[in-house]
Amino acid sequence: MRTYELIAPCHFGLETVLKKEIIDLGYEISQVEDGRVTFTGDAEAICRANVGLRTAERVLLKIGSFQAFTFEELFDRTKELPWEEYIPVDGRFWVTKATSIKSKLFSPSDIQSLVKKAIVERMKTVYHVSWFEEDGASYPIRVFLMKDTVTVAIDTSGDSLHKRGYRKLTSKAPITETLAAALILLTPWKKDRILVDPFCGSGTFPIEAAMMAANIAPGMNRSFAAEEWENLIPKREWYDVLDEAREAVDLSVETDIQGYDIDGEIVRAARENAKLAGVDKLIHFQQRDVVALSHPKKYGFLITNPPYGERIEEKENLPALYRTLGERFAELDSWSEYVITAYEDAEKYIGRKADRNRKIYNGMMKTYFYQFLGPKPPKRNRPD
Repeated sequence: MRTYELIAPCHFGLETVLKKEIIDLGYEISQVEDGRVTFTGDAEAICRANVGLRTAERVLLKIGSFQAFTFEELFDRTKELPWEEYIPVDGRFWVTKATSIKSKLFSPSDIQSLVKKAIVERMKTVYHVSWFEEDGASYPIRVFLMKDTVTVAIDTSGDSLHKRGYRKLTSKAPITETLAAALILLTPWKKDRILVDPFCGSGTFPIEAAMMAANIAPGMNRSFAAEEWENLIPKREWYDVLDEAREAVDLSVETDIQGYDIDGEIVRAARENAKLAGVDKLIHFQQRDVVALSHPKKYGFLITNPPYGERIEEKENLPALYRTLGERFAELDSWSEYVITAYEDAEKYIGRKADRNRKIYNGMMKTYFYQFLGPKPPKRNRPD
């Protein structure tokens, strides 16, 4: 079967997490760059990556890469690529996004229109038609320019992969599903360990953790653009991958995953989201202020995204809120705490310097993932 170069974009700073996920799926990495990981795979890989990757934003099918310093070069080199091998004569294609960093060509709208025109001219020549109805499957195209190197790819995912299909109701400043999953994977948390989010909002951290615990593939309950690409991916590939994912689910797993929020409406929304994700039986949600945070057991994990004061009036409350979080964490016996926040004084008011601190870009916002590490639990004696 034909192999392709596939590009998986992710949050800046989380490339190593995505790289491990791709390797665990059984695919070979060809390149790791800021915000994206490139790997090789066949048609089945496109299906498995879309259904199974928790931390990728989307899966792109790379068509080609070249240097372009002028719009004439961009047009000519784009036209040279074998678009007819990917887009059928009735395919609906458009350049959904163009980004340019440190390149001479920097106008996204001009890049988009020129790339579309070049593809049309190529396909006119190959298909011997002067007009394309574009009433078939969708082939959204993305263009990246980095230091005058152009990469063009077709988006196999359609909607971003963070849209799992379960989050119908959100809190004021939700964390995306892909980012939440990546942060959990950065910790040593496992399904037999306690996990508590005292600022759970719409429930993303607890839900993503429960999906991992039950081995629920993140893309099981949504659709993808490439499902309609019967010229490239036989339908049976999708059916096989989804059957494999369904067979792997284990809802009998025992968990201790809890989510608290001070807002009762938000807690109800979190419960509804967990139900849509199929993990409502694995999570305990409760309306509770961080002041009341406690747990009788040892070696648990706090993983949370507390408020960080996007409005001026909220900023005034942050010292007290983070101080309370630090005090309640200090009362937990041998726990670890993981906090993602844009609040620069988080460590100061939590009252302890983080053992590790990772800078992560949440969109254009610079955030910090503070990691306060507790002791490891003693190893359990394995039965003979």
